[in-house]
Amino acid sequence: MRSLMVSPPWGLDNIDLVEAPTPEPGPGEVRVRMKAVSLNFRDLLIANGRHVRGALSVQPIIPFGDGCGIVDAVGDDVTRVALGDRVIPTIIPRWLAGPATPERIGAAVGMNLPGLGREYAVISQEALVKAPEFLTDAEAACLACAGLTAWNALFDGPNLLPGDVALLQGTGGVSMFALQFAKAAGFETIVTSSSDEKLERARAYGADHLINYRNDANWSAAARSLTGGRGPDFILDMGAPGTFEESLRAVRMNGFISVVGMLGAGSELNPATLLASAARVKAVAVGSRETFEAMCRAISYHRIRPVISEVLPWTEARRALESLESRLYFGKIVLEF
Repeated sequence: MRSLMVSPPWGLDNIDLVEAPTPEPGPGEVRVRMKAVSLNFRDLLIANGRHVRGALSVQPIIPFGDGCGIVDAVGDDVTRVALGDRVIPTIIPRWLAGPATPERIGAAVGMNLPGLGREYAVISQEALVKAPEFLTDAEAACLACAGLTAWNALFDGPNLLPGDVALLQGTGGVSMFALQFAKAAGFETIVTSSSDEKLERARAYGADHLINYRNDANWSAAARSLTGGRGPDFILDMGAPGTFEESLRAVRMNGFISVVGMLGAGSELNPATLLASAARVKAVAVGSRETFEAMCRAISYHRIRPVISEVLPWTEARRALESLESRLYFGKIVLEF
């Protein structure tokens, strides 16, 4: 089979297409013929030899953790899935249910476990979720990271009610999932972006209010103005430089901020800003298999389709990551096999 591989000294120029043995499933395992993978900012970090935990300790590595495929071989004692099922591997295979713990989230696909950028992958049956039937392969490949992160950010902790206000930063994959989930749940939405064109596209997906932060760097005042001075009940923070401080200034007192990204180094946080907001803050680490399955039920019920910006052949991974690095995309970038 063919597989992508990224190696030291890292960087997009060090992504290669190599030949590798086709794996065989053991007891409790299945072999998945990959159909599509989608890109996330984590993949760009990993291709450059680092992640949220610092420098990668595993090298070289098969990239990408977000994908969809077809079960084409099963080992002994497999009962959760069957031949021909269309499945989505979980990014954190040991996180089946409950809160995140070091033991559950210590290993992640495409980081310190082999990723999905290959024609065949052998995966434990416990780390698979059946794909919603109405989605295409490319759409189903967007759920495990961006979709689940957005779901967990909105619904695990904030305790929001219909009519509450959710402010969502940006128009990338996580943000567009969050916008669609928020509208399905009956929330009023504010979307921020540096592009008027992207903001208008977000309006088509249900954004009630739009803020161009390039025109108004202190967008917290605009967010408070849109909410009658109260502030949004919830903010999805993407971790770009300075955004967390603005989120703290914008959010209503005792409101909720979910931090889901690390798009750039921010400034030093003044603790007084955090104390003044009395905000509850959560760092979101994707989610468990149990949460993933709950999200898929909601996606199927509401017929929510991921927003896809671009679809490329999987062998053009370098070009796709360059598109991701440009930040000109809207929604998700997908590679098809």
